[in-house]
Amino acid sequence: MATDLAGGTAADFDIETYLEEQQHKDLLRFITCGSVDDGKSTLIGRLLFDTKLLFEDQLAALDNVSRRYGTQGDAVDLALLVDGLQAEREQGITIDVAYRFFATPKRKFIVADTPGHEQYTRNMATGASTADLAVILVDARKGILTQTRRHSFIVHLLGIRQLILAVNKMDLVGFDEDRFTAIVAEYGRFADQLGARGVRAVPISALNGDNLFHASRQMDWYAGPTLLDLLETAETARDLATRPFRMPVQWVNRPTPDYRGYSGTIAAGTLKPGDQVVAQPAGRTSQVVRIDTADGPLDRGQPEQSVTVVLADDIDIARGDVLAAAEAEPAMMVADQFAAHLLWMHEDPLLPHRDYLLKIGPRTVTASVLRLTHTVNINTLDEQPTSALGLNEIARCQIATDRPIAFDPYQEVRDTGAFVLIDRFTDETVGAGMIDFALRRATNIHWQALDVDRAARSRQKGQRPCILWFTGLSGSGKSTVANAIEKLLMADGRHSYLLDGDNVRHGLNRDLGFTDQDRVENIRRVAEVARLMVDAGLITIVSFISPFRGEREMARHLVAEGEFIEIFVDTPLDVCEARDPKGLYAKARAGQLANFTGIDSAYEPPEAPEIHLDGAAAPPEVLAERVISYLRAQSIL
Repeated sequence: MATDLAGGTAADFDIETYLEEQQHKDLLRFITCGSVDDGKSTLIGRLLFDTKLLFEDQLAALDNVSRRYGTQGDAVDLALLVDGLQAEREQGITIDVAYRFFATPKRKFIVADTPGHEQYTRNMATGASTADLAVILVDARKGILTQTRRHSFIVHLLGIRQLILAVNKMDLVGFDEDRFTAIVAEYGRFADQLGARGVRAVPISALNGDNLFHASRQMDWYAGPTLLDLLETAETARDLATRPFRMPVQWVNRPTPDYRGYSGTIAAGTLKPGDQVVAQPAGRTSQVVRIDTADGPLDRGQPEQSVTVVLADDIDIARGDVLAAAEAEPAMMVADQFAAHLLWMHEDPLLPHRDYLLKIGPRTVTASVLRLTHTVNINTLDEQPTSALGLNEIARCQIATDRPIAFDPYQEVRDTGAFVLIDRFTDETVGAGMIDFALRRATNIHWQALDVDRAARSRQKGQRPCILWFTGLSGSGKSTVANAIEKLLMADGRHSYLLDGDNVRHGLNRDLGFTDQDRVENIRRVAEVARLMVDAGLITIVSFISPFRGEREMARHLVAEGEFIEIFVDTPLDVCEARDPKGLYAKARAGQLANFTGIDSAYEPPEAPEIHLDGAAAPPEVLAERVISYLRAQSIL
């Protein structure tokens, strides 16, 4: 049985009247954030408890788990209302984002309790992405911490302009006014650097309810509004209806041969029959005939409504395209390079020039970070040059996609300006970004039509061009086998060229070292050269350690199917070390050579190579004959 806001029982409760009242209240979405143990879950638990919308079985369950996991002795631990995972209760920290609903007579609220631990910053960013307001909690004993600054920076970056600084646990500092004043002053200096204006501060004790719903008798020196007063008077509208119309297409709706609609959720602006829209990135225009929903047609579509748009013309629109107002400023941007802020969310660092999947709305494309402009020092907000990006770091960067995409600057429309980066092999989300602006592209660069094409060059040479990509540890024998293959091809009258890792580093890649970032760029350049050689009709032999699967797959996708043949020269590390033809393993073991593959730098062996050679089981000439036999079987020779 639940209690209502007036304290009555469910027997006295008129559910229809209540729902009617709720329907006409506005809704505020906000998050609580800050460092670990600042009291975020306790604050939300107190809000849920004091609004009296908890059921008796919830309270009984809370009493039970409080005895088992609680931190308040015999008292009920309100934080456990939100910390639902067993790991959260055992460790006393928030791990996942917990969304909770509550209401007061004036307003409805959806609050996201976000984790304070640095390890789960990615979850905090997720919770902030849909919020209108952020409550930044600070433990009065600890003051402003690095994580306080990090969370403040992220919410500001995500476009949240309403901030409430809630100085919590005032009861543990004796409700000291001077302590509150000092924390507010320190945070105010940081907020000024950040560009955050109008931050409201309130001293609270979430555990006891001081200054949450009612003014605290313990802090009569504070005459400002309570936390609930601030939440009930905060702005809720993000003025999406006043923005130009935007709707990413989720689905092309074809229930019958005579009906074609484009389904999605309106991200910004309004739409009505007769409006002119443009489908981006293709730039095709048409007129809206009708706007359908599950409940029937609409006279006008509003932001956050799910609709199906029927157009007058049967134009080519696919999932991931964006319907936008045809005659509106600012016009939607279409580009394949843009500047963005990127929050990195993975333990493995970002590698510039490595291919990732970029998901923006329903569209997924291949993308790479061309350049990291600078990272941000969370404590000072200073911009620092960087060539790498680690877990929870934030950087300004330049990103390129493999095809043009349609977007808006994030600060104008969140839904069409936000993206995530996904690892192509693990499908893990590794980064979240906010687009700032398109980078200028030269409009006079295009593919030149050539009369002599790849097919003509192949016929002339009597062979099918391809890439023979040798990979393996140093000393595995891959260069020796590759050299033997080229001699056999030459003797057979074939046209080939061998790109060897050491040789290429004398010229094309002489500026690169052996960090992970440089290894990625090393392979990217060689893969592009190999692609051009395939276009010239050559059998191109590439012999590189190429330790990362991601870059080998990138090279594979540069040429047509069947034109990339991965050859894994699989030689045990101890055999490679025993050979050590260049003395490199000995130097690496002695600590004289850093970032050496197989010793202190990882090698990712192929999972399904076209050819698997045991580098310790047969002479190079025998292994080379196996490769030639494969080429004949595939009709390449």
